[in-house]
Amino acid sequence: MAQSKGVAMEWLKSAEVYDCVVRAGSFSEAGRRLNCSPATVSRHINDLEEHLNVKLMNRTSRNLSLTEAGQLYHGRLQEILNHIREARVEVAELDRAPAGLLRVHSRNVIGHQFIVPALHRFHAKFPEIRVDLELSNHAVDLVAKGFDIDIRMGKLQDSSLVARKLLPSQRILCASPAYLARHPAPQIPEDLERHSCLNYRINETAPLWRLRPASGGPEVSIRASGVFTSNSGLALLQATLDGAGISIMNYWSVAEHLSSGRLVQVLPHHDVTFSEFENGIYAVFQKNPHYTTRRFLGWR
Repeated sequence: MAQSKGVAMEWLKSAEVYDCVVRAGSFSEAGRRLNCSPATVSRHINDLEEHLNVKLMNRTSRNLSLTEAGQLYHGRLQEILNHIREARVEVAELDRAPAGLLRVHSRNVIGHQFIVPALHRFHAKFPEIRVDLELSNHAVDLVAKGFDIDIRMGKLQDSSLVARKLLPSQRILCASPAYLARHPAPQIPEDLERHSCLNYRINETAPLWRLRPASGGPEVSIRASGVFTSNSGLALLQATLDGAGISIMNYWSVAEHLSSGRLVQVLPHHDVTFSEFENGIYAVFQKNPHYTTRRFLGWR
């Protein structure tokens, strides 16, 4: 076992030297960067070629170039070395208390309902972290705006980012008892066309509500219209509570109001959406974030 470990460590050292030589363009420059002699660099390259039984470099006293095998090997090797370097950083940070600034962007309603109430517990666990929270109703460019994490709803569109699902987010139709006392509750999706439908504005196109039986069946699309439209989920919630009409709400945002009777679910046996049926709350971050950022995503 000890011998195998030694061989593995020696291969890793030779691989790192090879990577440095390719990046530096010469044995002497690689030696300066690694603080060792060109002869030592040459020995590592020879050991690596002997181990692989293939020539990786064409080298003279003046020139150095990679063979086809050397190019292929270096391309794959970079992936492995990057993973090893990331692992070293992650392991080193396990015993280091996270500190510094964590910049978070979130949708307004999620920030008010989930993030802000959890800040005291977060700071109790990570006392050296300062949180900068920005709220809006739009997704942001993480790189351009300098955010570490964006909390979003719905499917990820940008393939250059990574999304981790935090919570499901079922949408439902709901109204106040006062509204339903004046307007009998709809029995089928088409009945919504005769109701005041409170709309969340995504863009300037006419709102389209999509419904389908939860047990399975054809989808129905309704051109929803009513007395109030807003780009704020909090404003729509208040209008619904005040009896202005029927709205589509995320279940988690109205659960307490449903329990208290301030709101009533409408067409409870139907799934409903104004965008995609598959919905959720996601933490979105860059593909190669600092380890500390990823570490926070597992916090509860």
